[in-house]
Amino acid sequence: MLNLERLRTLDALARHGSVSGAAEALHVTTSAVSQQLGKLEREVGQQLLAKNGRGVRLTDAGRLLSEHAARILSQVELAQSDLEAHRGQVVGELRLSAFPTAARGLFPTALAALRARHPALRVRSCELEPESGVAGVVRGDLDLAVVLDWYNKPMPVPDGLVKAPLLDDPADVAMPAGHRHAERAEVDLGEFADDEWITWGEGEFCHEWLIFTLRSRGVEPIVGHRAAETHTQLGLVASGLGVCIAPRLGRHPVPPGVVMVPLTQRVRRHVYVVWRADADRRPSIRAAVQALRMAAETVG
Repeated sequence: MLNLERLRTLDALARHGSVSGAAEALHVTTSAVSQQLGKLEREVGQQLLAKNGRGVRLTDAGRLLSEHAARILSQVELAQSDLEAHRGQVVGELRLSAFPTAARGLFPTALAALRARHPALRVRSCELEPESGVAGVVRGDLDLAVVLDWYNKPMPVPDGLVKAPLLDDPADVAMPAGHRHAERAEVDLGEFADDEWITWGEGEFCHEWLIFTLRSRGVEPIVGHRAAETHTQLGLVASGLGVCIAPRLGRHPVPPGVVMVPLTQRVRRHVYVVWRADADRRPSIRAAVQALRMAAETVG
């Protein structure tokens, strides 16, 4: 009889590609992962791992069993969802993430409402960029993630995930009060060819969107500074160090010396929540989605 926890360990190693990655995802030590996999090899009577430099790789038998493990664990998740749905109670633990401005703009209201309505539900939240949030849901490290698309650049959502819209979030250009466009009613991105931009980290989805969008408007962006947090970006704008795109969700308070001017293109982010399809019937998932939607209505 195959042991479910050992299959879970094998699945984590297959998903994360290393013993240390599996240990981090499962919140155990690397020694515990190695012990579980060693026991699993003895149970099946075949070698599942082979040395690969300083790490390990799955053997053919290991890959075969890991594929079965993923399907078995999905069925277990579905069974748990069905049992929760049959019981109809919002209980247990719920793990969710959001990108920083959504965490600031939605989580306080949504999570407080969840605690008030469902005191037996333990909620654990964290801030993660959209790609990391989606990856966490796919791996099973998270139950839900609040993520985003830009109006002209959708983010791919893997098969097996369900998504629900929360709100459309308009964005403005934040500029120093003394900027040449500060008194305009609206501006076009093409008018910022000579400005330095304050943007997100290299490789982040929002940074890639900004570069793509500016180039589509005929602007080769001059990137002066990078900062993950909106309030850090706005602080740099207030000091006259450049301009930035400032979505409205979670951006207040705006520091003195910063002016927000709407864009003629009506730039928007589409904010939504994703979860695994095999967990769709869980009452806790549905309760969380409802709480997030109600929080979104207060800021939408």
